[in-house]
Amino acid sequence: MLWAICFCNYADRQAIFSVFPLLEREMHLTPVQLGLLGSAFAWVYGLAAPLAGMVVDRVRRKTAILGGLHAWSAICIATVFSRDFRHLFLFRAAEGLGETFYYPASMSLISDYHGRDTRSRAMGLHQTSVYVGTIGGGFFAGLIGQYYGWRLSFVVFGAAGIVLGLILRRFLHEPERGSELSVAPLPFPDFVRLLIRTPTVLCLMGAFMCANFVAVVLLSWMPKFLFDKFHMGLAMSGLTATLFVQLASLAGAPVGGWLADAWRRRSPRGRLAVQLAGVLGGAPFVAICGLTSSVGTLIAALTLWGFFKGLYDANIFAAVFDVVGPEARGTAAGFMNAIGWLAGGGTAPLVIGIIASRYNLGTAIAMASCVYLAAAVFLATGAMFFVTRDAARVIDPRLPVSP
Repeated sequence: MLWAICFCNYADRQAIFSVFPLLEREMHLTPVQLGLLGSAFAWVYGLAAPLAGMVVDRVRRKTAILGGLHAWSAICIATVFSRDFRHLFLFRAAEGLGETFYYPASMSLISDYHGRDTRSRAMGLHQTSVYVGTIGGGFFAGLIGQYYGWRLSFVVFGAAGIVLGLILRRFLHEPERGSELSVAPLPFPDFVRLLIRTPTVLCLMGAFMCANFVAVVLLSWMPKFLFDKFHMGLAMSGLTATLFVQLASLAGAPVGGWLADAWRRRSPRGRLAVQLAGVLGGAPFVAICGLTSSVGTLIAALTLWGFFKGLYDANIFAAVFDVVGPEARGTAAGFMNAIGWLAGGGTAPLVIGIIASRYNLGTAIAMASCVYLAAAVFLATGAMFFVTRDAARVIDPRLPVSP
């Protein structure tokens, strides 16, 4: 059920990128304005994420999930009333507010169904909905836009989310919160102290900021890159930009979850090590995507980028929950989203738009590969120096903090 909700989440947010050429033509938008449309969502999504995480730790997660689904679906439908850049910007920002409650609530809920031995696999399987939703949103928005205009796709995706929410209101159940440890919600000042004395979380936030920057470059700019450079139609550019990388991530995420669970049983460094392999393996293929002039090479690079991306994605929240107890997991997920989307995803569309306006879009995409290397530094630091002690302190809080 969460898989279906997350599918709608990502289909809704991806739809606009496949119709960038139509918006550019109808509203005479510049590359920087197109980038701002991606950033508007990410900025509000990130700003609201800490509050969403704290709310999720204090209310029924089912309520937060289904309430968010209805809200962002209604906003998606309302986007059709946009007549200029300001309207689009406001609706994209509002959709970010609606969607920000989903991930903290869903990750907290899954962590109560799955302990340390199966958590990465469960979250990795859930993560596959991100990839399928991105493919569906990218392709069908482009296809509908190509024949019927860009507005109809927003009505279709929004209506589907509202119907799904009404159906799942009966079937989605709330598990008992915190099967592993004490579950009283952690006051915010105590959570800040927890962050300060758990440097692994800070390393994971830094890595997510960098990895999400690269991911949003793919989501926001690749359809237009294919439309402009390879002269693909809207439907084909939306499909090509999402299909190969997301299907490869669909394979990579379960593999990453299985590897991380197996490695975690042997060492607390297991999940971070798998994530490190993901960002280091994906970096060269990001560069190839931006620089190649061959469609075949591009597809191969997108596929390999996607597989390594899946290895990383499967463990984004599972790695955090190894060093954060159940009483603060919703808040921790909210802060992860805040850093990842404000400093990472929120800056990516705008930064790439600025670089593209001065050079070209291919060069801008290729330069994003350097950001993956920064993510590798954060992950290596956490794995080498902090995670062993921080993970042990979740089981026995009396242990001293990491040096």
